[in-house]
Amino acid sequence: MRSVCVFCGSSPGDDPRYVEAAAVLGAEIARRGMRLVYGGASVGLMGTLADAALAQGGEVLGIIPEHLVAAEIAHEGITELRTTTSMHERKAVMAEVADGFVALPGGFGTVEEVIEIITWNQLGLIAKPVGLVDTLGYYDRLVSFFGHCVSQGFVRAPHLGLYTVDSDPVSLLDAMDHWVPSTTPKWQDRS
Repeated sequence: MRSVCVFCGSSPGDDPRYVEAAAVLGAEIARRGMRLVYGGASVGLMGTLADAALAQGGEVLGIIPEHLVAAEIAHEGITELRTTTSMHERKAVMAEVADGFVALPGGFGTVEEVIEIITWNQLGLIAKPVGLVDTLGYYDRLVSFFGHCVSQGFVRAPHLGLYTVDSDPVSLLDAMDHWVPSTTPKWQDRS
């Protein structure tokens, strides 16, 4: 991976360990010589992530839709800030420029973004590693829900390998380096 897109909250969360995980991830991406791609904000986990990468001399590309520039306080100190006309365009640009994707804790937007990328992998539209930073078990219930989807016949079991989960951002990046795309088609034969 030369370029990693990170989805995360524009809020810091209620526990300082969320902020710590964002700082560790941003610094590690830069230490590995990878470009950080993220949502372009200077606040919350987004700001911490970008600032940590910049502090290590990393390249940071922020992609933010016009309607969020003021609301999320666009980060003016990053390497490059691209403004898009919509959320859809933002996600399309992120998907195009990133070689892998990581989700730190975040809200509806973070979860929606990472699930969309997992779905694109499932459909064979892309073949890029996806990781969930499971700080304080943040993604435990989501991962459990994915298991429930399998048990109810809506997701094929091999597709649980479309993403990697680890509480340690450094170990997660290591695992993502060894990720192998699924060759199992999405559609189940019901004959």
